[in-house]
Amino acid sequence: MMSILRSEWLGLLFRLILGGVFIYASLDKIVHPAGFAKAVHNYHLLPGSLVNIFAVVLPWLEFLCGAALILGTRVDGATTILGALLVVFLVAVTINLIRGVDIACGCFTSDPQSRKAGFDVIWQDSLLLLMAIHLFFRGPGRLALARRRLPTAMTP
Repeated sequence: MMSILRSEWLGLLFRLILGGVFIYASLDKIVHPAGFAKAVHNYHLLPGSLVNIFAVVLPWLEFLCGAALILGTRVDGATTILGALLVVFLVAVTINLIRGVDIACGCFTSDPQSRKAGFDVIWQDSLLLLMAIHLFFRGPGRLALARRRLPTAMTP
């Protein structure tokens, strides 16, 4: 089991899954920013003045971080940003579940009739967060454009 978790091929698999999911998730939001802003507003967690900025910036951030993971460059930065976003998403969905609010999650589409924010979203985001944590600590794995820098030996 430990050899599988240490495999560089697992790092490649996690990079492709996490990067692909975030690129896919960003596309509809980039094309329909007004619809995504409505989805963000429905969570009632951000001040109204930040909803539009968040709805425009977040999808591009998801796309760029996803592309960095697919290419295997800036993996530490991309996994840090995506990990932080996943924690925010988990908190937002959990708060609305506790409130009993029945809203579309806005995960992959801005359509208000899409998948509801529920326990399946928490499960999905938790798995993605574990992949991000693995990549952060174990490195980018195989076929990365940029390999993790090893600490240089101290010179006298």
